[in-house]
Amino acid sequence: MEDNAVRRGIILAILAMAGFAVMDGFGKHLTGSYPVHQILWIRYAVFSGFVLAIAYRQGISRTIVTPNLRLQIVRSLLLVVESTTFITSFKFLPLADTHAIAASAPLMVTALAALLLHETVGPRRWGATLIGFVGVLVIIRPGLTVFQPISLLPVFAAALFAIYQILTRRLSGDSANTTLFYTGIIGFVALSFTVPFGWVWPTPADWLLLILVAILGIASHWLLILALRAAPASVLQPYSYTLVVFASFVGFVGFGDIPDAATIFGGLIVIGSGLYILHRENLRRGTR
Repeated sequence: MEDNAVRRGIILAILAMAGFAVMDGFGKHLTGSYPVHQILWIRYAVFSGFVLAIAYRQGISRTIVTPNLRLQIVRSLLLVVESTTFITSFKFLPLADTHAIAASAPLMVTALAALLLHETVGPRRWGATLIGFVGVLVIIRPGLTVFQPISLLPVFAAALFAIYQILTRRLSGDSANTTLFYTGIIGFVALSFTVPFGWVWPTPADWLLLILVAILGIASHWLLILALRAAPASVLQPYSYTLVVFASFVGFVGFGDIPDAATIFGGLIVIGSGLYILHRENLRRGTR
């Protein structure tokens, strides 16, 4: 029975990664016609409706109570900036390159956990982290004629996402519904201030696509939640790297982008380092 649950969790996690890749493919397409903040505002509008429905079922007064209100606000605003940076990357870079660089976020979490949370990180994990960053340098190729400064955007986004995950750990005392509520509502309110600037009225077909992107995001996150209920996070973490594979496939089918040798090699270094760090984490915790 336990093995069946783990298998179900793995399948759900892989489906979630496929959903995120398709969502990002549509998002890349939409950045050619609409401002990034407009795409995100529509996503957050749908998302906030979703979290309000959950809060209503649980009870609004119970959901909004938190001793960490300031941290909830900072974390939610940080995610808005990270999402804006990440989606902007799609406008200029292939999906495979963007996601290969973004895969360095777990390496940054390891470094930040040591620096900010004072977690013990041994020399092997520090070594794997440094090797992973070498993989990022292989992808963006600084100092070479093919280097594009815009390649630093997903690096910045990965760093923001790493800080976001650290703050999420700090909020572990709050219920998941409370954190989800503030994530959706604060993001929606913040992005609402940007709506009057550069708004482009979508065509009926693009309205459907914009709403589909939002639904794909919610559905993929929900699949991930179901996956984590069925299997431990340490088991599912390696399968999150299938997102790079799915993103490469979507980039090829949708935009004709083929990852070059440096992107593939650098991506393998980043992913390999992340998997090794996970392996060392599991050994440290005594899990299989």
